Amino acid sequence: MAIKLNGELYRVFSFQHITPGNWRGMVQTKLKSLKSGSIIEHRFRSEDRVEQAYLETHEVEFLYSDGSDYYFMNTESFEQFHLSADWLEDAIPYMTPNIKLKIEYCEGKPIGVELPASVELRVTSTEPGLRGATVSNVNKPATLETGLVIQVPPFVNEGELIRVDTSEGKYQERVKS
Repeated sequence: MAIKLNGELYRVFSFQHITPGNWRGMVQTKLKSLKSGSIIEHRFRSEDRVEQAYLETHEVEFLYSDGSDYYFMNTESFEQFHLSADWLEDAIPYMTPNIKLKIEYCEGKPIGVELPASVELRVTSTEPGLRGATVSNVNKPATLETGLVIQVPPFVNEGELIRVDTSEGKYQERVKS
């Protein structure tokens, strides 16, 4: 969710509802400034009012990257545009050509990227699994096609397609190809 606080746009990064004993309830939040990228903490009391920022969401398809810029196409209007690597930050390790994303706009400016819940990525390098290693919860590092390094179970081998959770960056399952 995006909100306006003191005339500036913020994205709610995390929140926690607190009810301390005989006091009134409050919500402790971490807010990320969409202008500067800095994260602040703010406590809202139950009587505080918050103005929600209205966002437009457009589905886009990632086309390619030239290193510093990432090029997209709006799937409705077929308009092409680019965004800088600095702006995309955490979404880059999950982006492969032709992936569909949602980009949020406020007052005509892009302010956020919404990734799918999971993406399928190919394992480019990992240690070979040991035969007979059946101990549970023993994982090994694997490098994926986008450069992302995650922990995977020992039975995952190079060249295999796996599903990765984009919210936590964790292995979900092996994909049958």
